[in-house]
Amino acid sequence: MKKSIALILALLMLLAIAGCAKSDGGTASPGNAATATPAPATEAPAETPVGDSQPEVLDHAGYIAADLDTYVQIETYVQDKQSWWDDKANLYCQSEDGAYFIYETYCSEEDYALLTPGTKIRVTGYKSEWSGETEIIDGSFEILEGSYVAEPMDVTALLGTDALAEHQNELVSFTGMTVEPSIDAEGNEAAYLYKWNGTGAQGDDLYFSASVDGATYTFTVESYLRDASTEVYKAVEALEIGQVIDMEGFLYWYEGPNPHITAVDVVKAAPARLDHAGYIAADLDSFVQIETYVQDKQSWWDDKANLYCQSEDGAYFIYETYCSEEDYALLIPGTKIRVTGYKSEWSGETEIIDGSFIILEGSYLAQPVDATALLGTDALAEHQNELVSFTGMTVEPSTDAEGNEAAYLYKWNGTGAQGDDLYFSASVNGETYTFTVESYLRDASTEVYKAVEALEIGQVINMEGFLYWYEGPNPHITAVSVVG
Repeated sequence: MKKSIALILALLMLLAIAGCAKSDGGTASPGNAATATPAPATEAPAETPVGDSQPEVLDHAGYIAADLDTYVQIETYVQDKQSWWDDKANLYCQSEDGAYFIYETYCSEEDYALLTPGTKIRVTGYKSEWSGETEIIDGSFEILEGSYVAEPMDVTALLGTDALAEHQNELVSFTGMTVEPSIDAEGNEAAYLYKWNGTGAQGDDLYFSASVDGATYTFTVESYLRDASTEVYKAVEALEIGQVIDMEGFLYWYEGPNPHITAVDVVKAAPARLDHAGYIAADLDSFVQIETYVQDKQSWWDDKANLYCQSEDGAYFIYETYCSEEDYALLIPGTKIRVTGYKSEWSGETEIIDGSFIILEGSYLAQPVDATALLGTDALAEHQNELVSFTGMTVEPSTDAEGNEAAYLYKWNGTGAQGDDLYFSASVNGETYTFTVESYLRDASTEVYKAVEALEIGQVINMEGFLYWYEGPNPHITAVSVVG
């Protein structure tokens, strides 16, 4: 029995000596519990839970699969440092197979200085989640041999998709995005805000919005990561609505993607917001921006819309602008929109293509201009795409595919069937002109389609529609009434 007690006392003395050795000064990371000397009055690094062995080192897939609150260990590489305070650091880390956010890991000020981009570390802590952001908390780390600096992955095409979450915390890029207005605390448009609601001041986080393919997203310059003295902070303060930008940053998450931006590059100047005269004067292929009002919708397909728009000073045709199905439903006649895209021409029709829009406050409904007297003159082109009317015109015969006279045709050559575009001819002052019921704009179930199907040669009619152009005037008719 005495021998057993003596053996136990000897073992206790050995453990005490080992404990003294842990308190000796060292140069390794505080995460290396065997050599670190915790600074006074700071929280100690995480210890292995009682009864648990040291966790195995997980790859990124294993980390993602682990349950929340699991005690985990990973090896990764520091990509950037967000902040240090009271011997705690926040780190953006990434390996070849995925990324991590390390929240408030124990870290001396001296070791924080050693964490340059590419530094390899082994992190031990608890897997946690906060508002959608997966992170390691209550942890410690040790510095290892090795280095890796990630290249940004372009995730622009993943915005708005579930697949974006697979790249959480990675270094990513966004390209070809257009700066959109944010609304500041006074209700004014601004290219950026200090704090999310515009109530802050220089030095606070910056928030700004940018769009691609018609959808707008929010981005942040996190002031702990990049303060007001940094290039990216100043670059965002210099942004203008309508500029096209490329960005890099870390794909942080807060109730959805909340990228922490570290670099912004303006790749295209903001287009001047043009009135109609400026738009007409602009060169083809110019990057343009206008404000106008939806008068009618031609079609929607695959998140693209064709719109007839008009302001007090002129009209526009918007071809295949990016538009979600939800936004398409909001575009009722009179809706004010700001459109950004490229001025183009197709068979004489001037239009804006490859564009996007945002809905604004305001409403305007155009009244039709009687353009009957302008038929056959150059002056008619000045009203391209406007809502116009034609009065006192006589229905003339068209020739169908069998060579017979008809008051109207399905398709321009009579080879179509009900549901296709309708073509018909009408004359005034001895001249005959062709008119169209565009089936995407007004299909076979509509009053105007049925009214044209009921026309008879020799009837006198009044019409309304949009002065579309195709190798000359090709009005898209929306209303027909027989007056004689």
